[in-house]
Amino acid sequence: MAIVVIGGHSRSVGKTSVVAGLIAELRDFEWTAVKITQYGHGICSANGAACDCATGDHSWAISEEKDRSGESDTSRFLVAGAKPSLWVRTEQGRLAEAMPDLRRRLEGSRNVMVESNSVLKFLRPDLYLTVLDPATADFKNSAREFLDRADAVILHESAEVAWESISLKPLAGRPVFRIRPPKYVTPEMVEFVRARVASVEHKERAYDGAPVHHNEAQQKRLNAK
Repeated sequence: MAIVVIGGHSRSVGKTSVVAGLIAELRDFEWTAVKITQYGHGICSANGAACDCATGDHSWAISEEKDRSGESDTSRFLVAGAKPSLWVRTEQGRLAEAMPDLRRRLEGSRNVMVESNSVLKFLRPDLYLTVLDPATADFKNSAREFLDRADAVILHESAEVAWESISLKPLAGRPVFRIRPPKYVTPEMVEFVRARVASVEHKERAYDGAPVHHNEAQQKRLNAK
């Protein structure tokens, strides 16, 4: 199993479009897609609606997408070719509580693609791509924290730079894939991901003769560093 994580520095920078685009272009790798959403106070993790039931029973929830309308993010993953598409919802700062169940659900997956920054605290991906848009001023703390772990950058082409006090030095030397919406995935990006995932699968096939989806290396990546 190869684990690919797509993160980004803010909302609405195209993370979902990148995930859906890569899954569609790389369907032969049979992806399990995961979207992780952390809600603030007053939002119920059970259904994402406003509520005042922030108790232990509602600190997190995981659901499998069935709708193929393409209206929600996880539905877009399903339409793109994910089998299955999962939505993980947690209260802010309580993702750790959902991880044991998520790990169980991922066991046996051929390959996994996750939309999240915070999940990097709990698993070791084979590839982490970060989406950056210089025209969007907001820069999440989670994106800053893991910037130096990015294997490559997906960069919006923009004449405007709205960031303040943001250093991209941790990304020096990393591959940069430039995008211009509505096109969020480039042929170069697809081949970069394809090569990495194929390499992981090749190594796992050779690992003591074990099948691709059942070996110790998989378990190590699914567990925290």
